Amino acid sequence: MEPLVSIIVPCYNSSKFITATLNSVIAQDYKSWELIIIDDKSTDDSCNIVEAFASKYHNIQFISLSENKGVSNARNLGMTMAKGKYIAFLDSDDIWLENKLSRQVAYMEDKMLPMTFCAYNRINEDGAIISGVTPAPVTYSYHQLLSHNVIIFSTSMVLKSVIGDLQFSPAGHEDWIFFLQLFKKCKLGYGINEPLALYRIRKDSLSSNKMKAVVKTWKILRESEKLNLAMSMYYFSRYAVLTVLKRLR
Repeated sequence: MEPLVSIIVPCYNSSKFITATLNSVIAQDYKSWELIIIDDKSTDDSCNIVEAFASKYHNIQFISLSENKGVSNARNLGMTMAKGKYIAFLDSDDIWLENKLSRQVAYMEDKMLPMTFCAYNRINEDGAIISGVTPAPVTYSYHQLLSHNVIIFSTSMVLKSVIGDLQFSPAGHEDWIFFLQLFKKCKLGYGINEPLALYRIRKDSLSSNKMKAVVKTWKILRESEKLNLAMSMYYFSRYAVLTVLKRLR
């Protein structure tokens, strides 16, 4: 029997994109999955769209929150509901290629891996590809993560037993903090160097605000990871260099 994959999708005002995201899950050639969608009190038509999907597919669960508490809370709630051997994360504006789940599950089952991620393409708000393939390294470690996070969250799949009681922090850059805590437990993440996902770049996305990203990176090193000043400066310098090189590419 194929292992169950629990897919967690936090949603907030994603009516423009959520249909394509959910259709990409339904189109997967791997069929042993459950989809848990947590709406964080959207004010647009997101809930109506998701409810229509949930009424049609028995393996889609939809939770509509009465109060907006942020993406970390939504993901944490989704993880408590997850029944799968694996948990896959998908943001409500990103898209999976049809063999994303089958490729990752097969790799993880064959190699007995705790966590995988994959290469991807960037798309714009209209769904057009705007970059070449961003490759995935063979492995990625905690110390590499301290310098730079190359893992797009919608490409990740994690063994649920490895996550355990780990939760998302509300501190900002919650994806990065989650991976740092996870890699302390599983040591390495393993990359599949095939583009299995489409990562959407939005004009209003947090990642587009470079100054906020710089400030939050420093706070992660000092407050979340509690590195001393010298080590924080070392990893922050590496972060700055790698970010500049990324922009130049």
